[in-house]
Amino acid sequence: MAARDRSGETSPLRLIAIAAVLVGLVLVSLRLLPGSPFESTAAAQWGRGESPAARGDTLTDRSVRPLSPSPSPSPEPEPLPFEAKNLNLKIDGWYAWSVLDRRSGEIIGSDDMAETSTTASLIKSWVVADYLRRTADAGQTPSDAKLDDLTRIIRDSDNTRTEQLYTQIGRSASIKRLLSLCELTDSKVSTDLGWSRTELSPRDTARLGNCIADGTAAGPKWTKWLLDEMRQVRGAGDFGIRKAFPAAEAKKIAIKNGWVDRTREQEIHVNCLAIGDTWTMGVMLQYPINKGYEYGMDNCQKIAEALRTST
Repeated sequence: MAARDRSGETSPLRLIAIAAVLVGLVLVSLRLLPGSPFESTAAAQWGRGESPAARGDTLTDRSVRPLSPSPSPSPEPEPLPFEAKNLNLKIDGWYAWSVLDRRSGEIIGSDDMAETSTTASLIKSWVVADYLRRTADAGQTPSDAKLDDLTRIIRDSDNTRTEQLYTQIGRSASIKRLLSLCELTDSKVSTDLGWSRTELSPRDTARLGNCIADGTAAGPKWTKWLLDEMRQVRGAGDFGIRKAFPAAEAKKIAIKNGWVDRTREQEIHVNCLAIGDTWTMGVMLQYPINKGYEYGMDNCQKIAEALRTST
């Protein structure tokens, strides 16, 4: 109801105000009506299907965000060339084996991989490594003549030079350093019977290989040199684990083997250490002395072949 004056009639001023409001509402409606001459620019653009985003305007709805790219899946690690198996080989005597994954530290092996056997020449890999690390720690460099002696110890398994070096580095004190530095758990020091009577297990043999490969044994300065020498083992000492691989792969594998007849026990002990890019392996055998060295050398290879993966 329009306001009325005291006489009951509508005031002219009230009528003018009401008319102005009505005109304003009509004009607003015309600006929003598509096709109207009073149509606003915003209404015309929305009417033609143009959104603020199409004009380059910024959307204020921050709940909508671009999708983050999915992370690339990590590549599967290369499998080891060996797998755990229960071997049933026709080998006289005792044998055991162990493989260490150098990437994870995981160890697989036979049920008796913690049992020990005398190392014979296999321990020469440590004797040389111990000398090189301690020499570098003392700020010294071996002479060319000394390096030649070390080469003969590793490549040719020279016993005379090994005995001299073993005495130089403290004899059984060196083996005590081996057990501590390489964190061996099964092995024993021979305090009076020399380096050949050092006792390692196949599991600790694999750990020794990793200790050499990661630079702990010989130190950062000499590790590459030692591994190169171990890849060039020749003559009677070139047998065993790496013979289970094709020639192209075998030449990349570092080895040090040991073989000795134990007249006191009437046994031959044959031991094999191998170091690959991602793994280390230890194999040990004890068998009747009348079977000769080649019996153990061949069976070390057969054990490795039996454990090889099919891929």
